[in-house]
Amino acid sequence: MAYFSELPNILYQSPLGHKTGSGDYIVVKNLFRNVKLLNYLESNSHIFNKYVIKDGERPDTLAKKVYNNSEYDYVVILSARITNIRDQWPLDNRNLYEYAKEKYGIEKLNEAKMIAGRKVYETVEVQDNKGRVIIPKGISIDEGFKIDGPDRRYNGGNWVAIRPNGRVSITGTTIGGNASALLNTVAISLSNYQYEVNENDKKRNISILKPSYLQIFLDDFRRIMRYDRNSQYINPKLMRTENTRLVE
Repeated sequence: MAYFSELPNILYQSPLGHKTGSGDYIVVKNLFRNVKLLNYLESNSHIFNKYVIKDGERPDTLAKKVYNNSEYDYVVILSARITNIRDQWPLDNRNLYEYAKEKYGIEKLNEAKMIAGRKVYETVEVQDNKGRVIIPKGISIDEGFKIDGPDRRYNGGNWVAIRPNGRVSITGTTIGGNASALLNTVAISLSNYQYEVNENDKKRNISILKPSYLQIFLDDFRRIMRYDRNSQYINPKLMRTENTRLVE
């Protein structure tokens, strides 16, 4: 990753056994020097494109695709506001299956997902009679979930649940409240494996810096990585730590 070549260095007191004295230093990367995008830029559609990560794509392959340079993988990661690549980047399908198999055991992959002893369900999209979304798709709920139905609303009309097997008309004063009511209207049950698939898919939606802003980003990034002058300053890419040893 070219990110590490951009990090400045530190002259650090040598911890090596073959050092000749307390005045020996080694050059190490300053891993505490980092950057983050300004919060107000997060929703700026002029700077970022929305992107759905495809199966098997990695930060370096995406950087090659978007910026024609795989070494800008750190731009992809930073613009997606990823701080832990292992937990926040989606697994490919093969590794996801292996992860779920290790977590649940192969014999339990298709069992109902349980959290805190309760089955987990997922909402389907529900629209009112004007096509407005009442319940969005993909919200994890438990069997106690319920909402006021169309009959409790002024000019409520019929609602429509867009289920995997087709559209279902919904009427009534209360929707949900138990497993049977949910499965017939606004929700579907989730297996352990499907739950992990859904959670993994949530990670696929990222923002990515537009190529036209890449050079501005790199210039700002490199400026932030330079050291200001201080008592330990040697040059813009190197500073020395204080010698804190009292004895040899």
